[in-house]
Amino acid sequence: MKLLTGLVFCSLVLGGEGFFSFLSEAYEGAKDMWRAYSDMREANYIGADKYFHARGNYEAAQRGPGGEWAAKVIRMKLSTVIIFCSLVLGVSTEGWGTFLREAAQGAGDMWRAYSDMREANYIGADKYFHARGNYDAAQRGPGGAWSAKVISNAREQAQRVTDLFKHGNSGHGKEDSRQDQEANRWGRSGKDPNHFRPKGLPNKY
Repeated sequence: MKLLTGLVFCSLVLGGEGFFSFLSEAYEGAKDMWRAYSDMREANYIGADKYFHARGNYEAAQRGPGGEWAAKVIRMKLSTVIIFCSLVLGVSTEGWGTFLREAAQGAGDMWRAYSDMREANYIGADKYFHARGNYDAAQRGPGGAWSAKVISNAREQAQRVTDLFKHGNSGHGKEDSRQDQEANRWGRSGKDPNHFRPKGLPNKY
């Protein structure tokens, strides 16, 4: 819930463009932290743990505010995440690292779908990109599916709040949000995103 609240807050404060820029930085920062951790495990060198801690945080922070935020969350909440994955999601102690990697990859899939949607700027294609992002993320595994659900819900809830400030003129009302979530669930369940693909959308997407 804290992650969801944080994403909604970022969306409102930074705006749509800034929100996804922040999310992209956070994704890259999470990868920096994961690489540092992986290298530490591989090196298995006595006395080197502080170096890898510092390296991961440094590289993540260089990505920007999103990377610095991701490093802080991972640094302070790692034990909570491990417990959450183990107890709530049924992830074994040995598998939590895999879960986090899948979640980071899933966030990347969601980002690519959003970027392609903005680039295509094709009328009627938004549901397809919603479904595609969730489908690609879910294929990563449980971590990817979880990441896609959190991001999808955060985006839709943020849009609902934005509608209040825009007095319903955003063009994204409750019914459209419901349809977005339907496409999100469709993709996450493993169903073909092309079900929502509009005619004429370039094959590159």
